Amino acid sequence: MLYTPDQVARLPEEGFHFLIVTLDDHRLTITLNRPAKKNALHPAMLNELAFALAYAQYNPAVWLIVLAAAGDTFCAGMDLKALSQPNDGLVSGVERVPVPPGPVRLGELMAALHKPCIAQVQGPVYAGGFLLVGGSTYVVAAASATFSLPEVRRGLFPFQVLAVLRDIMPARTALDLCLRARTLSAVDAQAIGLVTDVVEADDLADAVFRLASELKQYSPTAMQFGLRAAQQLKSLPSEEQQAFLYEQFQQLQQTKDAKEGMAAFLEKRKPEWEG
Repeated sequence: MLYTPDQVARLPEEGFHFLIVTLDDHRLTITLNRPAKKNALHPAMLNELAFALAYAQYNPAVWLIVLAAAGDTFCAGMDLKALSQPNDGLVSGVERVPVPPGPVRLGELMAALHKPCIAQVQGPVYAGGFLLVGGSTYVVAAASATFSLPEVRRGLFPFQVLAVLRDIMPARTALDLCLRARTLSAVDAQAIGLVTDVVEADDLADAVFRLASELKQYSPTAMQFGLRAAQQLKSLPSEEQQAFLYEQFQQLQQTKDAKEGMAAFLEKRKPEWEG
């Protein structure tokens, strides 16, 4: 994460310029809010996303995250105009979050988020928007949503997206998406693992709410341990993985949630998680 826990102890009192962020019953909803530009990402919006994701990661009251979007497009990827005009998108020259100490790489930020994340995809996803979708734990998409990587049509290539896709699907499938710029339906995206659930557009919000409600029944600490371990496994040699996982299990057993879960099981009652 690019921000320290102290920097993200509170959300900006005046809100964000390009996001709507709400916390309700341990569920933090981050809504991309640049609908006139199809939620295209530019530096100021990326800074706000980095801040909001760090807030989600460090705040113990947040058990899971929902990524949503205003308007008819989930995310159009990087704002190409902003690549040539870095100051485009600044609002009155006043930023509402501190400038991060380094570049915002969405793929890295999503990988460092060790809490369940649900992408609520109501419309098309293009280019860099795949970093948000591919980095989420669950992707619930409206049946009308589409997914496309059009970079090669513009003489570019989705390098960072390719790295994320290779964790989700076979390497050849990931390369094909990048090389042929095909547009996938939500059902097609589900078939290759990019989308986890496809629902009718009218049921999208309710489907996400049901999934979030189910996840909140279980230990947030256990899920955070598991998601962190899954990420760390990628950098460990195979001969070290079992020892690492055994140590993780030993550590998890000492947490309040683990002790509460065992006590609730023996006492035949519903556990009361602390997170």
